[in-house]
Amino acid sequence: MPESSSAAHVPNTHSAGTPAVYREKLWPNIWIWIIAAGVSGAGILVFAPISLGAGYTAAGVLFAIIAVLLVISTPTILVTDDALTVGRATIERRFIGAAGAFRGKEATAERGTRLNGLAYLCIRGWIDPVVRIEITDPSDRTPYWLTSSRRPEELTAALSGK
Repeated sequence: MPESSSAAHVPNTHSAGTPAVYREKLWPNIWIWIIAAGVSGAGILVFAPISLGAGYTAAGVLFAIIAVLLVISTPTILVTDDALTVGRATIERRFIGAAGAFRGKEATAERGTRLNGLAYLCIRGWIDPVVRIEITDPSDRTPYWLTSSRRPEELTAALSGK
């Protein structure tokens, strides 16, 4: 799987047909695939006493299952003129306030000590930078969305309309 978010296939339009201003897939990085291969390799150890063929088969099946789960659980960030979609959540752009990008220790603080328990999260452990998106909808108790992004400055620029 590509580590670069730009190589991901994401539709160019939102479900309503509005063209995308920004899009990103939060693909697992190379280390996650190496860990998946290592965990799958445990199938060889478990089934090797039965037969080496059974061990290799188990490892292949385990890796296929893990790979499918990683691919289908990869969220998309999509910004259009009308809406923002992060993972399975969508909100109209008119309810979006300020957006801020955070990296390094600031990103860690946003995910930890500064985190509001009512915030919507779309966090991936293999992506350090995060973007905090204020929600201004008075009927929504969610104060903000916090999402991982490999290109946080581009995402905040797309949300601010620059």
